[in-house]
Amino acid sequence: MKQFQVPNIYRSNLISAIKQKRKQEDKLKKDFSPTLLDLGPVHIYLARHFGFCYGVENAIEIAFRTIEENPGKRIFLLSEMIHNPQVNADLQARGVQFLQDTYGKQLIPFDTITADDVVLIPAFGTTLEIEKLLNEKGIPTEKYNTTCPFVEKVWNRSEQIAGKGYTIVVHGKPKHEETRATFSHAASHTPTVIVNDMDDTIVLAEFITGQRPASTFQSVFSGRCSEGFDPEKDLQKIGVVNQTTQLATDTQAIADYLKAVMIKHYGLTKENIDTRFADTRDTLCYATNDNQTAVTGMLDTPADIAMVIGGYNSSNTSHLVELCEQKMPTYFVDSAEKIIDKNQLIHCNWRTKETSEITNWLPAQKPVRILVTSGASCPDALVEAVISKIAGFYADARQPQELMEAFA
Repeated sequence: MKQFQVPNIYRSNLISAIKQKRKQEDKLKKDFSPTLLDLGPVHIYLARHFGFCYGVENAIEIAFRTIEENPGKRIFLLSEMIHNPQVNADLQARGVQFLQDTYGKQLIPFDTITADDVVLIPAFGTTLEIEKLLNEKGIPTEKYNTTCPFVEKVWNRSEQIAGKGYTIVVHGKPKHEETRATFSHAASHTPTVIVNDMDDTIVLAEFITGQRPASTFQSVFSGRCSEGFDPEKDLQKIGVVNQTTQLATDTQAIADYLKAVMIKHYGLTKENIDTRFADTRDTLCYATNDNQTAVTGMLDTPADIAMVIGGYNSSNTSHLVELCEQKMPTYFVDSAEKIIDKNQLIHCNWRTKETSEITNWLPAQKPVRILVTSGASCPDALVEAVISKIAGFYADARQPQELMEAFA
């Protein structure tokens, strides 16, 4: 796989060495057990897969290279490059300005942008409408496009099955940048509708079977379906694609549910299901799937608490928190600064995105066992900083860097 030129401020020599050793020992990625960092009074269990994915490193490399190659020019990002506050702050410190917030709210009017400006497309991609607007201004969107290749794979697969007459069902958060982009691309080829979760999917199935009147569809899926969507006609033949940062198991469950509905409603068999339902399993992002599977494997290890590190508005990170919370007390932080001391930290609720002070979070027994992972947009340097911060609470603890020899 391609190696990207990512600024060293985001790297950790220790974590890079750990990842490289695990990769050499497990080339087929079949071992999802965590890596133990024995620091004495605290045992850290690092997930098998975590941190920057291919798409994030690609976006960061393009963004920093663009800044270097365009001195004196105004450089804009359509929205956050990735969902990590440190990376976005670093870009802003280098003069990059955001045109929109993460939900599409305009921060800088497009009217102020000229052909002399540079506009970066974030890793989530963007809508065809915004691409057209920028191109009409003389801005070459393809030149500074950091869209993740795996997001583009979803778009390409959507176009392929649209050409065969399938309607697209997008599993994603309706307000998320990637979902808006995927919806735009899919809707340009075929009727398209967004489902946020299984509850939405069950409602959609009731329109497929006629349990709900077609006349109510537009009100139920308002703002989440393409113009002129006709449930009686457009739900006869469907395919499910996803926002790549969703839980892969959730996307698969939604696809399986709709597939079963189509089989029952139309009297299909496994042999002819493709006449009504497209196989789109190849649109699941490998990195999201690996990170989630690694957390599942990590949770088999006896531990006292879990720590998940990443941006609070990061979808894939929030799902890692969701998985961990099902098994044990879990704390969601975006930096080591949120860990005040042994008795106090600032935790983010992954559902509401609200932060709150947690006291007595660190168990008193020794060794304390902590499972650690991070989102796909979280730099390894932040993970090491969190581990070092926790180790620093114990006078007799080894610092993480003292373990370098074990992974060299």
